[in-house]
Amino acid sequence: MPVAPLDLLDLDDLLTDEERAMRDLVRRVADDAVRPHVAGWYERGEAPVRDLTRTFGEVGLLGMHLTGYGCAGASAVAYGLACLELEAADSGVRSLVSVQGSLAMYAIWRYGSEEQKQRWLPGMAAGELIGCFGLTEPDHGSDPAGMATRARRDGDGWVLTGGKMWITNAPVADVAVIWARAEEGVVGFAVPTGTPGFTAREVRNKMSLRASATGEITLDEVRVGDDARLPEARGLRAPLSCLTEARFGIVWGSLGAARDCLHTAIAYATSREQFGRPIAGFQLTQAKLADMALELQKGWLLALHLGRRHDAAGLRPEQVSAGKLNNVREAIAIARQCRTILGANGVSAEYPIMRHANNLESVLTYEGTSEIHQLVLGQALTGVSAFA
Repeated sequence: MPVAPLDLLDLDDLLTDEERAMRDLVRRVADDAVRPHVAGWYERGEAPVRDLTRTFGEVGLLGMHLTGYGCAGASAVAYGLACLELEAADSGVRSLVSVQGSLAMYAIWRYGSEEQKQRWLPGMAAGELIGCFGLTEPDHGSDPAGMATRARRDGDGWVLTGGKMWITNAPVADVAVIWARAEEGVVGFAVPTGTPGFTAREVRNKMSLRASATGEITLDEVRVGDDARLPEARGLRAPLSCLTEARFGIVWGSLGAARDCLHTAIAYATSREQFGRPIAGFQLTQAKLADMALELQKGWLLALHLGRRHDAAGLRPEQVSAGKLNNVREAIAIARQCRTILGANGVSAEYPIMRHANNLESVLTYEGTSEIHQLVLGQALTGVSAFA
């Protein structure tokens, strides 16, 4: 009998009962709340983000790897498996959860005051409040050190001026974690989005992540008190540490998109007949499927290794870069190859492959392009920076 791609090596045996239970729970949630509707969301370029956030909050997915404040305190591996199952449904839906938990919530949890944590985190964990993370700017993507957004002291508060671009959740967010340059260096703020001068315009006409709310933030003399500043965030290392946290979810999540493409291609190949037999019976098709299944399992083992390291001792940034570089690169290659097995049907919205492939084009770029992660690894290997 045929086996599922991830069952070739009995990889499930490497998981604990608790991890398998979490994976199965998230798979059921994705099957119920996302899969029946996501093709329509993608076609329309919109998704019911608030409804999804509440659904995910009810089952403890938001900030699930954090502790306290209503967060589940799950392991890094359990969080990774959740990301995989969410992205198997859609990368945009996984992005919603990643940005909420690993960027916005993590920034407040790691660098915020106790008052900020109490104000924001319980509601965000429950899905009642939505957060976004404002680091990328229109002219500063791969080089956040060049950010033009400024924070200047004004009496006992601050005035923020500038703009952020490609910010997931921004159009629907209740709180925005904003990074700006001040006299003392890069500082972070938890800014209520209803503050005068704060506007978020939804980015339209995307060809990728269409089931995700993406926005452009404008900060026009936004005045906040000093109680909005994240007191433990000092320098660019703070937002970069948040990105490292979020990239770990991508290491796992990208495999979900690849797995869904491969499942679809196998099902299609075993039912589609040409020249009098299923195309799964042709050697070229089987060679494609075998190579893709192999890369998927190798990526899964890499993700699991990084997850175990994360839980035991933490991860260095270059280790996360290795995971994101490899797994996203292989995932998009799998999606493209699966598309060839479906032929013309591969571009039809009746099947998820082209949606996954388009989404992975964004995943390949955001939170560090492949080239940036290559340079991170190069610096780790040589001790020489090639960034400047």
